[in-house]
Amino acid sequence: MSHILDAFKLTGKTAIVTGAARGLGQGYCLALAEAGADIVAVDVIPMDDTVKQVGALGRKCAAIVANLADRKEGPRIIAEAHRTFASLDILVNNAGIIRREDFEKFSEKDWDDVININLSGVFFLSQAFVKDVLARQAKAKIINVASMLSFQGGIRVPSYTASKSAVQGLTRLMANELAAKGFNVNAIAPGYMATDNTAQLRADEKRNQAILDRIPAARWGTPDDLKGTVVFLASAASDYVNGYTVAVDGGWLAR
Repeated sequence: MSHILDAFKLTGKTAIVTGAARGLGQGYCLALAEAGADIVAVDVIPMDDTVKQVGALGRKCAAIVANLADRKEGPRIIAEAHRTFASLDILVNNAGIIRREDFEKFSEKDWDDVININLSGVFFLSQAFVKDVLARQAKAKIINVASMLSFQGGIRVPSYTASKSAVQGLTRLMANELAAKGFNVNAIAPGYMATDNTAQLRADEKRNQAILDRIPAARWGTPDDLKGTVVFLASAASDYVNGYTVAVDGGWLAR
């Protein structure tokens, strides 16, 4: 008779994680590795630290340098991952960038750069992953990374808000089409996290305090706060969860 905690184990699974070099992406890699998964780490910058830390947990980690703004990278990432791993079971679409500027001054480049990585990158890598899983007649988990700005408008981040709102909608669409084909597609919406993306906000004393005042937990989140959620959504424990965006936000949305 199996124990409920066995449903959270990822032994024998392989997870692709984008934006894996640092921050939340590195945190997802380590969480999945701790649960037993091997890792395919994807980023535009070196991932030596992630590879080292995953290895220290006794798991394999293959690093693939790729720019997800290039729509042709998806099939290449899948092909390269298969050079190391026969089975690809989990995809975490974490890679993302943000640009800040007043609405009327926002440039075409800042719009295109963010949309290309945060939305088009998610779509085209997911498409390549799904094709591969279907060809192998396997089952898989896809976890997209949404945001508080999937629910709210924010300020001075139009392309980021548009992309993350779209990621939540795309997650639902993917679940509708793929659930019957053996996929679970869900999203995580991290709250205000202490990462490179929020360094500007945390350095602004007034904005930092305004954000903390709004968070019931009264602190910024950390990559460790997301570990349980990513393992849950990647594991058999979530086999009947589909199309949902889980907020891990210290209560921000409850205010």
